[in-house]
Amino acid sequence: MKQDEKERMFEVIKSSHKEIQADISMTHGRRSFLKNSVAMAGGAGMLGASGIASAQNTPLPIPDSNKAPGKGMEVEAYGMPSKFEANVKRRRTDVFVNKQNLSDWSMTPLQSTPGIVTPNGLFYERHHNGVPDINPDQHKLVVHGMVAKPLVLTMNDIVKYPTVTKFYFMECSGNGLTDWLTPKSRTVQQTHGLLSCAQWTGVPVSWILDEAGIDPKATWLIAEGADASGHFRSIPIDKMLDDALLVYAMNGEMLRPENGYPLRLFIPGWEGNVSIKWLRRIKAGTEPWHARGETARYTDPMPDGKWRKFSFVMEAKSVITNPSGGMKIQPGFNEIRGYAWSGNGKITGVDVSLDGGKNWQTAELEEPVIDKCLTRFKYNWNWQGGPAKIVSRCVDSTGYVQPTVEDIKKSPSYHWVCSAPQWSFPMECKRKRGGYKWHWLKK
Repeated sequence: MKQDEKERMFEVIKSSHKEIQADISMTHGRRSFLKNSVAMAGGAGMLGASGIASAQNTPLPIPDSNKAPGKGMEVEAYGMPSKFEANVKRRRTDVFVNKQNLSDWSMTPLQSTPGIVTPNGLFYERHHNGVPDINPDQHKLVVHGMVAKPLVLTMNDIVKYPTVTKFYFMECSGNGLTDWLTPKSRTVQQTHGLLSCAQWTGVPVSWILDEAGIDPKATWLIAEGADASGHFRSIPIDKMLDDALLVYAMNGEMLRPENGYPLRLFIPGWEGNVSIKWLRRIKAGTEPWHARGETARYTDPMPDGKWRKFSFVMEAKSVITNPSGGMKIQPGFNEIRGYAWSGNGKITGVDVSLDGGKNWQTAELEEPVIDKCLTRFKYNWNWQGGPAKIVSRCVDSTGYVQPTVEDIKKSPSYHWVCSAPQWSFPMECKRKRGGYKWHWLKK
Protein backbone atom coordinates (compact mmCIF):
# COMPACT_ATOMS: atom_id res chain seq x y z
CA MET A 1 0.00 0.00 0.00
CA LYS A 2 1.39 3.46 -0.95
CA GLN A 3 2.20 6.10 1.69
CA ASP A 4 -0.74 8.37 0.78
CA GLU A 5 -3.10 5.43 0.94
CA LYS A 6 -1.79 4.57 4.41
CA GLU A 7 -2.39 8.12 5.58
CA ARG A 8 -5.94 8.11 4.23
CA MET A 9 -6.64 4.78 5.94
CA PHE A 10 -5.29 6.21 9.22
CA GLU A 11 -7.68 9.14 8.92
CA VAL A 12 -10.61 6.74 8.42
CA ILE A 13 -9.69 4.79 11.54
CA LYS A 14 -9.18 7.94 13.59
CA SER A 15 -12.64 9.26 12.66
CA SER A 16 -14.45 6.02 13.56
CA HIS A 17 -15.19 7.08 17.16
CA LYS A 18 -16.88 10.25 15.96
CA GLU A 19 -18.95 8.27 13.46
CA ILE A 20 -20.30 5.91 16.10
CA GLN A 21 -21.85 8.88 17.89
CA ALA A 22 -23.44 10.23 14.69
CA ASP A 23 -26.92 9.54 13.30
CA ILE A 24 -25.57 7.77 10.22
CA SER A 25 -22.61 5.55 9.50
CA MET A 26 -20.35 5.11 6.48
CA THR A 27 -20.20 8.59 4.94
CA HIS A 28 -20.09 9.08 1.20
CA GLY A 29 -16.40 9.95 1.26
CA ARG A 30 -15.41 6.92 3.33
CA ARG A 31 -17.60 4.66 1.25
CA SER A 32 -15.91 5.84 -1.92
CA PHE A 33 -12.50 5.35 -0.32
CA LEU A 34 -13.29 1.81 0.79
CA LYS A 35 -14.64 0.97 -2.65
CA ASN A 36 -11.41 2.18 -4.22
CA SER A 37 -9.30 0.38 -1.62
CA VAL A 38 -11.09 -2.91 -2.28
CA ALA A 39 -10.64 -2.44 -6.00
CA MET A 40 -6.90 -1.85 -5.53
CA ALA A 41 -6.74 -5.03 -3.46
CA GLY A 42 -8.44 -6.98 -6.26
CA GLY A 43 -11.55 -7.68 -4.23
CA ALA A 44 -14.20 -5.47 -5.82
CA GLY A 45 -15.83 -8.44 -7.51
CA MET A 46 -16.34 -10.19 -4.18
CA LEU A 47 -18.32 -7.29 -2.73
CA GLY A 48 -20.33 -6.79 -5.90
CA ALA A 49 -19.74 -3.52 -7.70
CA SER A 50 -23.43 -2.98 -8.46
CA GLY A 51 -24.33 -3.19 -4.78
CA ILE A 52 -21.68 -0.66 -3.82
CA ALA A 53 -22.62 1.77 -6.58
CA SER A 54 -26.29 1.74 -5.64
CA ALA A 55 -25.45 2.66 -2.04
CA GLN A 56 -22.92 5.40 -2.68
CA ASN A 57 -25.30 8.35 -2.26
CA THR A 58 -27.44 6.80 0.48
CA PRO A 59 -26.35 7.19 4.10
CA LEU A 60 -26.53 4.00 6.17
CA PRO A 61 -28.73 4.70 9.23
CA ILE A 62 -27.78 3.43 12.66
CA PRO A 63 -30.26 0.55 13.34
CA ASP A 64 -32.25 0.34 16.58
CA SER A 65 -30.33 -2.83 17.47
CA ASN A 66 -27.18 -0.67 17.77
CA LYS A 67 -28.83 1.70 20.22
CA ALA A 68 -30.00 -0.57 23.04
CA PRO A 69 -28.81 -3.75 24.78
CA GLY A 70 -30.07 -7.03 23.38
CA LYS A 71 -31.63 -9.99 25.16
CA GLY A 72 -29.61 -11.18 28.13
CA MET A 73 -28.37 -14.70 28.67
CA GLU A 74 -30.62 -17.06 30.58
CA VAL A 75 -29.27 -19.33 33.30
CA GLU A 76 -30.28 -22.32 31.21
CA ALA A 77 -32.24 -22.59 27.98
CA TYR A 78 -32.71 -24.56 24.79
CA GLY A 79 -31.89 -22.29 21.86
CA MET A 80 -34.66 -21.62 19.35
CA PRO A 81 -34.65 -20.17 15.82
CA SER A 82 -35.32 -16.49 15.23
CA LYS A 83 -38.96 -15.45 15.32
CA PHE A 84 -38.43 -14.16 11.78
CA GLU A 85 -37.88 -17.76 10.63
CA ALA A 86 -41.18 -18.99 12.07
CA ASN A 87 -42.39 -20.06 8.61
CA VAL A 88 -39.65 -22.70 8.31
CA LYS A 89 -41.47 -25.77 9.61
CA ARG A 90 -42.26 -29.36 8.78
CA ARG A 91 -45.59 -29.79 7.04
CA ARG A 92 -47.97 -32.65 6.48
CA THR A 93 -48.96 -33.41 2.92
CA ASP A 94 -51.28 -30.98 1.14
CA VAL A 95 -52.43 -33.61 -1.37
CA PHE A 96 -53.30 -36.82 0.50
CA VAL A 97 -54.82 -35.23 3.61
CA ASN A 98 -55.55 -37.69 6.40
CA LYS A 99 -58.42 -36.97 8.79
CA GLN A 100 -56.29 -38.35 11.63
CA ASN A 101 -52.65 -37.81 12.52
CA LEU A 102 -51.67 -41.15 14.05
CA SER A 103 -50.46 -42.70 10.77
CA ASP A 104 -49.00 -39.92 8.69
CA TRP A 105 -45.85 -38.10 7.66
CA SER A 106 -44.50 -34.57 7.77
CA MET A 107 -41.99 -33.14 5.33
CA THR A 108 -38.71 -31.26 5.50
CA PRO A 109 -38.70 -27.73 3.98
CA LEU A 110 -35.84 -28.48 1.57
CA GLN A 111 -36.10 -24.99 0.09
CA SER A 112 -35.14 -23.53 3.48
CA THR A 113 -32.28 -25.85 4.48
CA PRO A 114 -29.08 -24.33 3.06
CA GLY A 115 -26.69 -27.11 4.14
CA ILE A 116 -26.55 -30.89 3.94
CA VAL A 117 -27.49 -31.38 7.62
CA THR A 118 -31.19 -31.16 8.41
CA PRO A 119 -31.94 -29.60 11.82
CA ASN A 120 -33.59 -32.06 14.18
CA GLY A 121 -36.73 -29.95 14.41
CA LEU A 122 -37.13 -30.05 10.60
CA PHE A 123 -36.18 -33.69 9.99
CA TYR A 124 -39.02 -35.44 8.15
CA GLU A 125 -41.03 -37.91 10.19
CA ARG A 126 -43.18 -40.95 9.51
CA HIS A 127 -45.06 -43.01 12.04
CA HIS A 128 -47.78 -45.65 11.84
CA ASN A 129 -49.68 -45.22 15.09
CA GLY A 130 -48.49 -42.11 16.86
CA VAL A 131 -45.21 -41.15 18.57
CA PRO A 132 -44.60 -43.02 21.86
CA ASP A 133 -43.18 -41.37 24.96
CA ILE A 134 -40.55 -43.85 26.20
CA ASN A 135 -38.57 -43.59 29.41
CA PRO A 136 -34.96 -44.51 28.51
CA ASP A 137 -34.39 -45.91 32.00
CA GLN A 138 -37.04 -48.54 31.32
CA HIS A 139 -36.28 -49.25 27.66
CA LYS A 140 -34.55 -52.52 26.71
CA LEU A 141 -33.25 -54.07 23.51
CA VAL A 142 -33.48 -57.84 23.18
CA VAL A 143 -31.24 -59.76 20.74
CA HIS A 144 -32.35 -63.38 20.34
CA GLY A 145 -33.21 -66.14 17.88
CA MET A 146 -30.31 -67.92 16.20
CA VAL A 147 -27.63 -66.60 18.54
CA ALA A 148 -25.32 -68.33 20.99
CA LYS A 149 -25.97 -65.85 23.81
CA PRO A 150 -29.27 -63.92 23.85
CA LEU A 151 -28.84 -60.36 25.09
CA VAL A 152 -31.03 -57.96 27.06
CA LEU A 153 -29.46 -54.51 26.83
CA THR A 154 -30.48 -51.35 28.66
CA MET A 155 -29.73 -47.90 27.27
CA ASN A 156 -26.93 -47.62 29.83
CA ASP A 157 -25.43 -50.81 28.40
CA ILE A 158 -25.66 -49.52 24.83
CA VAL A 159 -24.11 -46.10 25.41
CA LYS A 160 -21.10 -47.75 27.08
CA TYR A 161 -20.02 -49.22 23.76
CA PRO A 162 -17.46 -47.21 21.75
CA THR A 163 -19.32 -44.70 19.58
CA VAL A 164 -19.41 -44.30 15.82
CA THR A 165 -20.57 -41.09 14.11
CA LYS A 166 -21.54 -40.97 10.42
CA PHE A 167 -23.29 -38.58 8.03
CA TYR A 168 -26.11 -40.22 6.03
CA PHE A 169 -29.27 -39.18 4.24
CA MET A 170 -32.59 -40.86 4.93
CA GLU A 171 -35.48 -40.98 2.47
CA CYS A 172 -38.98 -42.38 2.72
CA SER A 173 -39.84 -44.78 -0.10
CA GLY A 174 -42.98 -42.70 -0.64
CA ASN A 175 -41.01 -39.55 -1.44
CA GLY A 176 -42.59 -37.96 -4.51
CA LEU A 177 -45.66 -40.19 -4.52
CA THR A 178 -48.09 -37.28 -4.97
CA ASP A 179 -46.48 -35.96 -8.17
CA TRP A 180 -45.41 -38.99 -10.20
CA LEU A 181 -46.88 -38.11 -13.57
CA THR A 182 -49.07 -35.10 -12.86
CA PRO A 183 -47.91 -32.08 -10.82
CA LYS A 184 -50.14 -31.60 -7.78
CA SER A 185 -47.90 -29.93 -5.21
CA ARG A 186 -46.72 -26.33 -5.15
CA THR A 187 -43.40 -26.56 -3.29
CA VAL A 188 -40.34 -28.78 -3.22
CA GLN A 189 -41.18 -29.46 0.42
CA GLN A 190 -44.38 -31.16 -0.69
CA THR A 191 -42.86 -33.05 -3.63
CA HIS A 192 -39.54 -34.19 -2.14
CA GLY A 193 -39.69 -33.31 1.56
CA LEU A 194 -39.63 -36.93 2.76
CA LEU A 195 -35.86 -36.58 2.56
CA SER A 196 -33.44 -35.41 5.26
CA CYS A 197 -29.81 -35.84 6.28
CA ALA A 198 -28.12 -36.02 9.67
CA GLN A 199 -25.02 -36.86 11.62
CA TRP A 200 -25.88 -40.14 13.34
CA THR A 201 -24.20 -41.38 16.52
CA GLY A 202 -24.46 -44.89 17.89
CA VAL A 203 -23.06 -48.42 17.80
CA PRO A 204 -22.56 -50.68 14.76
CA VAL A 205 -25.09 -53.51 14.82
CA SER A 206 -22.26 -55.89 13.91
CA TRP A 207 -20.67 -55.34 17.33
CA ILE A 208 -23.86 -56.34 19.14
CA LEU A 209 -24.38 -59.36 16.89
CA ASP A 210 -20.78 -60.42 17.42
CA GLU A 211 -21.27 -60.31 21.17
CA ALA A 212 -24.46 -62.34 20.88
CA GLY A 213 -22.74 -64.92 18.66
CA ILE A 214 -24.75 -65.15 15.46
CA ASP A 215 -25.32 -68.66 14.11
CA PRO A 216 -23.51 -68.94 10.73
CA LYS A 217 -26.73 -70.36 9.25
CA ALA A 218 -28.70 -67.18 10.04
CA THR A 219 -29.39 -65.08 6.92
CA TRP A 220 -32.13 -62.66 8.02
CA LEU A 221 -32.85 -60.48 11.03
CA ILE A 222 -36.11 -58.96 12.15
CA ALA A 223 -36.15 -55.52 13.77
CA GLU A 224 -39.21 -54.46 15.78
CA GLY A 225 -40.23 -51.12 17.26
CA ALA A 226 -41.89 -50.38 20.59
CA ASP A 227 -44.60 -48.13 19.11
CA ALA A 228 -48.32 -48.91 19.11
CA SER A 229 -48.18 -50.23 15.54
CA GLY A 230 -45.44 -52.73 16.39
CA HIS A 231 -43.82 -51.87 13.08
CA PHE A 232 -41.15 -54.37 12.07
CA ARG A 233 -39.16 -55.32 8.99
CA SER A 234 -37.08 -58.27 7.83
CA ILE A 235 -33.53 -57.27 6.88
CA PRO A 236 -30.78 -59.38 5.27
CA ILE A 237 -28.03 -60.11 7.77
CA ASP A 238 -25.31 -59.08 5.30
CA LYS A 239 -26.54 -55.48 5.36
CA MET A 240 -26.84 -55.47 9.12
CA LEU A 241 -23.24 -56.66 9.42
CA ASP A 242 -22.06 -54.13 6.83
CA ASP A 243 -23.01 -50.63 7.95
CA ALA A 244 -26.22 -50.73 10.04
CA LEU A 245 -26.18 -48.69 13.26
CA LEU A 246 -27.99 -48.70 16.59
CA VAL A 247 -28.53 -44.94 16.86
CA TYR A 248 -29.29 -42.97 20.02
CA ALA A 249 -28.18 -39.47 18.93
CA MET A 250 -28.38 -37.27 15.85
CA ASN A 251 -26.86 -33.89 15.07
CA GLY A 252 -25.18 -33.59 18.43
CA GLU A 253 -28.13 -34.35 20.69
CA MET A 254 -30.09 -37.38 21.78
CA LEU A 255 -32.82 -38.53 19.40
CA ARG A 256 -36.11 -36.71 19.56
CA PRO A 257 -39.27 -38.79 20.20
CA GLU A 258 -40.52 -38.46 16.61
CA ASN A 259 -37.16 -39.73 15.36
CA GLY A 260 -37.04 -42.82 17.55
CA TYR A 261 -36.00 -41.81 21.08
CA PRO A 262 -34.35 -43.46 22.88
CA LEU A 263 -33.06 -45.97 20.29
CA ARG A 264 -33.53 -46.64 16.61
CA LEU A 265 -32.05 -48.79 13.89
CA PHE A 266 -30.46 -46.96 10.97
CA ILE A 267 -29.85 -48.65 7.61
CA PRO A 268 -27.74 -46.36 5.38
CA GLY A 269 -28.92 -45.90 1.80
CA TRP A 270 -32.09 -47.99 2.15
CA GLU A 271 -35.72 -46.86 2.28
CA GLY A 272 -36.57 -45.18 5.55
CA ASN A 273 -39.18 -47.66 6.74
CA VAL A 274 -36.51 -50.30 7.47
CA SER A 275 -34.72 -47.96 9.92
CA ILE A 276 -36.99 -49.04 12.74
CA LYS A 277 -37.64 -46.39 15.39
CA TRP A 278 -38.06 -47.06 19.12
CA LEU A 279 -36.15 -50.32 18.57
CA ARG A 280 -36.90 -53.03 21.12
CA ARG A 281 -36.06 -56.35 19.46
CA ILE A 282 -33.70 -57.97 16.95
CA LYS A 283 -34.19 -61.64 16.11
CA ALA A 284 -32.03 -63.81 13.87
CA GLY A 285 -33.48 -66.45 11.54
CA THR A 286 -33.08 -68.17 8.18
CA GLU A 287 -35.81 -66.40 6.21
CA PRO A 288 -37.82 -63.17 6.18
CA TRP A 289 -40.89 -62.89 8.43
CA HIS A 290 -43.21 -61.42 5.74
CA ALA A 291 -44.52 -58.66 7.99
CA ARG A 292 -47.39 -56.37 7.01
CA GLY A 293 -44.84 -53.69 6.20
CA GLU A 294 -43.26 -55.91 3.55
CA THR A 295 -46.36 -57.58 2.06
CA ALA A 296 -49.37 -55.26 2.22
CA ARG A 297 -47.09 -52.19 2.21
CA TYR A 298 -43.74 -51.14 0.74
CA THR A 299 -43.97 -53.55 -2.22
CA ASP A 300 -43.93 -53.12 -6.01
CA PRO A 301 -46.61 -54.35 -8.46
CA MET A 302 -45.24 -56.37 -11.38
CA PRO A 303 -46.69 -56.88 -14.90
CA ASP A 304 -47.77 -60.47 -14.11
CA GLY A 305 -50.00 -59.33 -11.25
CA LYS A 306 -47.58 -60.35 -8.51
CA TRP A 307 -45.92 -57.98 -6.09
CA ARG A 308 -42.19 -57.54 -5.71
CA LYS A 309 -40.86 -57.40 -2.14
CA PHE A 310 -37.66 -56.15 -0.57
CA SER A 311 -36.64 -53.44 -3.05
CA PHE A 312 -34.61 -51.69 -0.38
CA VAL A 313 -32.05 -49.43 -2.05
CA MET A 314 -32.79 -45.76 -2.73
CA GLU A 315 -31.03 -45.17 -6.03
CA ALA A 316 -29.41 -41.96 -7.26
CA LYS A 317 -31.65 -38.89 -7.51
CA SER A 318 -31.40 -35.13 -7.54
CA VAL A 319 -33.76 -32.22 -7.00
CA ILE A 320 -33.64 -28.47 -7.54
CA THR A 321 -34.38 -26.51 -4.35
CA ASN A 322 -33.64 -22.99 -5.60
CA PRO A 323 -35.46 -21.60 -7.49
CA SER A 324 -38.43 -23.79 -6.63
CA GLY A 325 -42.18 -23.58 -6.11
CA GLY A 326 -43.44 -20.41 -4.47
CA MET A 327 -40.20 -18.47 -4.94
CA LYS A 328 -39.87 -15.19 -6.82
CA ILE A 329 -36.66 -14.34 -8.64
CA GLN A 330 -35.40 -11.38 -10.63
CA PRO A 331 -33.69 -11.34 -14.02
CA GLY A 332 -29.92 -11.35 -13.77
CA PHE A 333 -27.66 -13.55 -11.70
CA ASN A 334 -29.39 -16.44 -9.93
CA GLU A 335 -27.70 -19.42 -8.34
CA ILE A 336 -29.44 -22.69 -9.11
CA ARG A 337 -29.04 -24.96 -6.08
CA GLY A 338 -30.14 -28.45 -5.19
CA TYR A 339 -29.38 -31.81 -3.61
CA ALA A 340 -28.22 -35.11 -5.07
CA TRP A 341 -27.98 -38.42 -3.22
CA SER A 342 -27.49 -42.14 -3.77
CA GLY A 343 -28.03 -45.17 -1.58
CA ASN A 344 -25.31 -46.99 -3.53
CA GLY A 345 -22.37 -44.64 -2.96
CA LYS A 346 -21.13 -41.12 -3.65
CA ILE A 347 -22.46 -38.58 -6.10
CA THR A 348 -19.80 -38.04 -8.77
CA GLY A 349 -21.54 -35.48 -10.96
CA VAL A 350 -24.67 -33.40 -11.54
CA ASP A 351 -25.83 -31.77 -14.78
CA VAL A 352 -28.36 -28.96 -15.03
CA SER A 353 -30.54 -28.16 -18.05
CA LEU A 354 -32.39 -24.88 -18.60
CA ASP A 355 -34.50 -26.15 -21.49
CA GLY A 356 -36.05 -29.35 -20.18
CA GLY A 357 -33.15 -31.65 -21.02
CA LYS A 358 -32.24 -30.60 -24.57
CA ASN A 359 -28.90 -29.14 -23.47
CA TRP A 360 -26.90 -29.83 -20.33
CA GLN A 361 -24.30 -27.95 -18.32
CA THR A 362 -22.09 -29.29 -15.54
CA ALA A 363 -23.02 -28.13 -12.05
CA GLU A 364 -20.48 -27.64 -9.28
CA LEU A 365 -20.50 -30.15 -6.42
CA GLU A 366 -19.98 -28.57 -3.01
CA GLU A 367 -17.77 -30.33 -0.48
CA PRO A 368 -18.06 -32.49 1.48
CA VAL A 369 -19.10 -35.27 -0.92
CA ILE A 370 -19.79 -38.27 1.32
CA ASP A 371 -20.96 -41.83 0.71
CA LYS A 372 -24.75 -42.18 1.08
CA CYS A 373 -25.11 -38.54 2.08
CA LEU A 374 -26.78 -35.47 0.61
CA THR A 375 -24.50 -33.58 -1.76
CA ARG A 376 -25.18 -29.93 -2.61
CA PHE A 377 -24.76 -28.76 -6.17
CA LYS A 378 -24.96 -25.29 -7.70
CA TYR A 379 -24.91 -23.62 -11.09
CA ASN A 380 -24.58 -19.91 -11.94
CA TRP A 381 -27.48 -18.80 -14.15
CA ASN A 382 -27.86 -15.42 -15.81
CA TRP A 383 -31.61 -15.35 -16.32
CA GLN A 384 -32.85 -13.03 -19.05
CA GLY A 385 -36.47 -13.19 -17.89
CA GLY A 386 -37.78 -15.69 -20.44
CA PRO A 387 -39.40 -19.11 -19.91
CA ALA A 388 -37.13 -21.81 -18.51
CA LYS A 389 -37.59 -25.45 -17.63
CA ILE A 390 -34.85 -26.37 -15.17
CA VAL A 391 -33.96 -30.04 -14.84
CA SER A 392 -31.19 -31.84 -12.99
CA ARG A 393 -29.69 -35.29 -13.35
CA CYS A 394 -26.99 -36.98 -11.33
CA VAL A 395 -24.60 -39.90 -11.57
CA ASP A 396 -23.17 -41.89 -8.67
CA SER A 397 -19.95 -43.80 -8.05
CA THR A 398 -21.42 -47.00 -9.51
CA GLY A 399 -21.99 -45.25 -12.85
CA TYR A 400 -25.77 -45.19 -12.41
CA VAL A 401 -27.32 -42.21 -14.18
CA GLN A 402 -30.58 -40.76 -12.91
CA PRO A 403 -33.14 -41.63 -15.63
CA THR A 404 -35.69 -39.40 -17.29
CA VAL A 405 -39.38 -40.26 -17.46
CA GLU A 406 -38.93 -41.34 -21.08
CA ASP A 407 -36.04 -43.61 -20.07
CA ILE A 408 -38.26 -45.21 -17.46
CA LYS A 409 -41.12 -45.78 -19.89
CA LYS A 410 -38.77 -47.65 -22.22
CA SER A 411 -37.67 -49.97 -19.42
CA PRO A 412 -39.10 -53.52 -19.24
CA SER A 413 -39.72 -52.91 -15.54
CA TYR A 414 -41.78 -49.77 -16.21
CA HIS A 415 -44.69 -51.23 -14.23
CA TRP A 416 -42.79 -51.11 -10.96
CA VAL A 417 -40.38 -48.24 -11.45
CA CYS A 418 -42.02 -44.86 -11.02
CA SER A 419 -41.29 -41.29 -11.99
CA ALA A 420 -41.99 -38.30 -9.79
CA PRO A 421 -41.80 -34.95 -11.57
CA GLN A 422 -41.05 -32.17 -9.13
CA TRP A 423 -43.10 -29.20 -10.28
CA SER A 424 -41.85 -25.87 -9.07
CA PHE A 425 -41.23 -22.44 -10.51
CA PRO A 426 -41.18 -23.40 -13.59
CA MET A 427 -39.11 -26.54 -13.31
CA GLU A 428 -39.18 -30.28 -12.86
CA CYS A 429 -36.91 -33.06 -11.67
CA LYS A 430 -37.09 -36.81 -12.22
CA ARG A 431 -36.71 -39.61 -9.71
CA LYS A 432 -36.72 -43.34 -10.16
CA ARG A 433 -38.51 -44.96 -7.28
CA GLY A 434 -41.62 -44.43 -5.25
CA GLY A 435 -43.22 -46.36 -2.45
CA TYR A 436 -47.00 -46.62 -2.59
CA LYS A 437 -47.43 -48.13 -6.01
CA TRP A 438 -51.22 -48.28 -6.28
CA HIS A 439 -51.29 -45.10 -8.36
CA TRP A 440 -49.55 -46.78 -11.29
CA LEU A 441 -50.73 -46.13 -14.84
CA LYS A 442 -50.90 -49.25 -16.96
CA LYS A 443 -49.53 -49.47 -20.52
